[in-house]
Amino acid sequence: MTDPYVAAPERYGSMTYRRCGRSGLQLPALSLGLWHNFGHGHPEETQRAIVRHAFDRGVTHFDLANNYGPPPGSAEESFGRMLATELRPYRDELVISTKAGYFMWPGPYGEWGSRKYLLSSLDASLRRMGLDYVDIFYSHRFDPHTPLRETIGALKTAVDSGRALYAGLSSYSPTRTLEAVGVAREMGLDLLIHQPSYSMLNRWIEQPDEAAEGKNLLEVVDELGMGLIAFSPLAQGMLTSRYLDGIPEGSRATRNSSLSTDFLTEEYFEHARALQEIAESRGQSLAQLALAWVLRDGRVTSALIGASSVEQLEDNLRTLEKLELSEEEIAAIEPHAVDGGINLWARSSQS
Repeated sequence: MTDPYVAAPERYGSMTYRRCGRSGLQLPALSLGLWHNFGHGHPEETQRAIVRHAFDRGVTHFDLANNYGPPPGSAEESFGRMLATELRPYRDELVISTKAGYFMWPGPYGEWGSRKYLLSSLDASLRRMGLDYVDIFYSHRFDPHTPLRETIGALKTAVDSGRALYAGLSSYSPTRTLEAVGVAREMGLDLLIHQPSYSMLNRWIEQPDEAAEGKNLLEVVDELGMGLIAFSPLAQGMLTSRYLDGIPEGSRATRNSSLSTDFLTEEYFEHARALQEIAESRGQSLAQLALAWVLRDGRVTSALIGASSVEQLEDNLRTLEKLELSEEEIAAIEPHAVDGGINLWARSSQS
């Protein structure tokens, strides 16, 4: 029998925390996302080791969604087993988030943004994780077919009922974000945070939105006092050394997953290898450079990282040892931080 888990007493010593917009909540600069690697196809002991190591290094925020797995729901089930055992004494030190918006079950009430779906999904997520509440509950995508007042009203009910402490948005465009916050404020709800995709190969949140008076998403969330947490800051592995010499067997690109081999063009390899050289000149890995670049903007509260091993997680966490980028380094990165056509969430954000 193994000894019970006891969190490292020095866990808060090496982590950087950033205030989430104008709220009272602080998040670690690097948060752990359970999108991949926490479903049934991954050893549970490896999952537990990753989560324990993250918390031992000051990662207090763990991000999930109803459909994370595979199969959908299995990541929440796995995390729930950890919460019931080794993480139980530390619940008040954790920020746990989940989302609903994408397909979860068949029929007309299994996706999008209806009150029926959002609240049913939240209740199911709480059951899977064995929780009374989550810290953040997100509308995972804008629903063009449901009145925004209904979607935001469901988020308000989640908070008012105590099933969530805060509410947030994910992958809403600048215009839709302004509309959602306007509706929320009319109802007396503060939206805490926005979670968009953002990386050196996916810079859509920097692009001006004419319908939002020419403001981009970074400017909008800053004006509204919301935090911003970037998902896929490593472009689903494209901003790591994994693909620099081709496509390895067993990688995400070979599994018909969210990363298509169509993204791995000659142009991509040229830019990625140039970025690798810049990273090496800083004594960093390409992944560490990519994370530092996302966090260079103070309006970014946190970056969501995934991990398939403790070693990969630790490599990402060492980014915090050298976050600063000089003006010269940013200028050298700029010609290679170009759009790679990998924003899979563009359509739903603009609907």
